[in-house]
Amino acid sequence: MKGYLFLTFLWLPFMLHAQKHTVKSIVAYYDTTAVVELYNQAPIGLEITYTNGEIRSTEGFLKGDYRWKYIKVTTPDGTCRNGVLTFDRSYLAQNRYQVKLLVTLPDAEQPIETALQLPYVTGIRFHHYADSLKRDIHFYLNVEGRFNTGKIYPLDTTSIQFETSAGQLLGQDLLLNKTDTTRFINVTATYRDNPSLVIHSVIPVKQKPDDDSMIINDERQLYNNNKKKKRG
Repeated sequence: MKGYLFLTFLWLPFMLHAQKHTVKSIVAYYDTTAVVELYNQAPIGLEITYTNGEIRSTEGFLKGDYRWKYIKVTTPDGTCRNGVLTFDRSYLAQNRYQVKLLVTLPDAEQPIETALQLPYVTGIRFHHYADSLKRDIHFYLNVEGRFNTGKIYPLDTTSIQFETSAGQLLGQDLLLNKTDTTRFINVTATYRDNPSLVIHSVIPVKQKPDDDSMIINDERQLYNNNKKKKRG
């Protein structure tokens, strides 16, 4: 009997190892709070499902118990280190912003491939801060991108190309010379990663000079009101 118990104890670890369930699938997620729409880095997480129905998640924003130091992730679409994916958005535009991930785990016999869908722009629009442009004063060309996530964020010249019928482009600012007699400026904005996304805007140029007398009167009124309060 003692010999039987000894053999049972000896073979138990090997039996458990043989019964160990294998990895069935891996699903990748990105941290939606990290504004991945604008930046070329994204904290990612993996949800690992086993054949017995067990599910484990990686540490980090998924708050799981699977440590990243035991996981190797490679991708032809960027780099991944300690759960942080770095990528080139312009390059990913060719693959509809899908990232291929090859995941190697200590409890998987071979690497497992999965994909991560990153957010992308579905439309752009102008959102001007002023109704008209004043000569010799910078006019900011504000363009917003609408993403497939439903979020809207401002875009800059790294993703937007501008063309204007008059004036000078200084980055994302439009400047019209004081002596220029243009009454309207046509502006075109094109999304660099998807040239089919093009918008147009007609910006009127302010013709009448600012009425400085109104500013002076407002200042006088404010001064008189403050004077009365002090007397009171």
